[in-house]
Amino acid sequence: MSFANPDTRKNLPIRLSLIAVVATCAAMLLAAACGPAEVAPAAPAGSASGASGASTDTTPPGTAAKVADTAARSDTPAKAVNPDQYAALSGDIDIDGSSTVFPITEAVAEEFGDLTNGNVRAVVGISGTGGGFKKFCANETVISNASRPIQQKEVDLCAAAGIEYIELPVAIDGLSVVINPDNDFIECLTVAQLSTIWKPESEGVVMTWNQVDPSWPAEEIRLYAPGVDSGTFDYFTEAVNGDGGVSRGDFVASEDDNVLVQGVAGDKYSIGYFGYAYYVENRDKVKVVPVDGGAGCITPTDDAINNGSYAPLSRPLFIYVRADAAQEDHIAEFVRYYLSDNGRQLAASVGYIPFPGAVYELGLSKFEAGATGTVFGGDDAFKGPVADGLLR
Repeated sequence: MSFANPDTRKNLPIRLSLIAVVATCAAMLLAAACGPAEVAPAAPAGSASGASGASTDTTPPGTAAKVADTAARSDTPAKAVNPDQYAALSGDIDIDGSSTVFPITEAVAEEFGDLTNGNVRAVVGISGTGGGFKKFCANETVISNASRPIQQKEVDLCAAAGIEYIELPVAIDGLSVVINPDNDFIECLTVAQLSTIWKPESEGVVMTWNQVDPSWPAEEIRLYAPGVDSGTFDYFTEAVNGDGGVSRGDFVASEDDNVLVQGVAGDKYSIGYFGYAYYVENRDKVKVVPVDGGAGCITPTDDAINNGSYAPLSRPLFIYVRADAAQEDHIAEFVRYYLSDNGRQLAASVGYIPFPGAVYELGLSKFEAGATGTVFGGDDAFKGPVADGLLR
């Protein structure tokens, strides 16, 4: 645990021209594959989401039926696995990055390790999205968990080291604002109020709750949040303050979300934020706050996160796989399992929202084709439905 002193980093993004495999995947095009369940990476506050994602529909006749069939086949319960197909696999998989994505990857790693009788050992760290990319681009890990897309400075860092990677969306998260269960005065927070609490100009100025709302008590606001290497920190500050990485610095920071849970749970006048799964796991210790992003007060729930109404704090989560490592059998099979129906069920079991099945099939096609680079990050990030981005 530490007190944060964040810089004014910007969450800038890049686009990559993608995939020869799109010709094969194009039959699974957008509308039905995404459906109402699809969630786009949220645009920064004040920007127009989806503007760069416009496209002309060149869907071949009969595609809708094919997409519906794909979704029906993919949105099924986890399938029985034949252990024999994993019997010959062995090796280590070094993974680090986002504490938000950690519960999914850890669950997949445990299940996959069992399927290989312990012969494949995945070690999963939680140094934060930014810290994970530093290790990934230094060739210290083969998979990087990320609660935001890769930033341009990280794209450049990997390029300088000759590290190529495959970007794969794995689930949807609703970043959750939490307070102490004994807090009896906050029923909802607007994005403007969240910004009043968290913007850099508020440090040393907005120090008590009645400065946010005069009807609230004149008690000190005590703040808990992920550290500055966290993708959750980047995403929250971009959505709430309009600029990724820009925040007041007088908060208790930790890359371990369990530390944040403990802090808020033990402090009546505290407030914090972290991934939805950690709220679900600790709903007996903290109370979630509905957020008004302009359409009324919305509580993060599976449905609200999945349909995009919990805005602007719904977001996609990613893993980045080193392209050379993906040639190793035990790593390739691990990623295939991660994107399978079984992996989707594991994501749901730890509190996250799986994408529609067709999105995972598009991601798997991208992985099998070895399509490297970023669509959702960097200087020219795609802003639109995730399935549309995978088809680029």
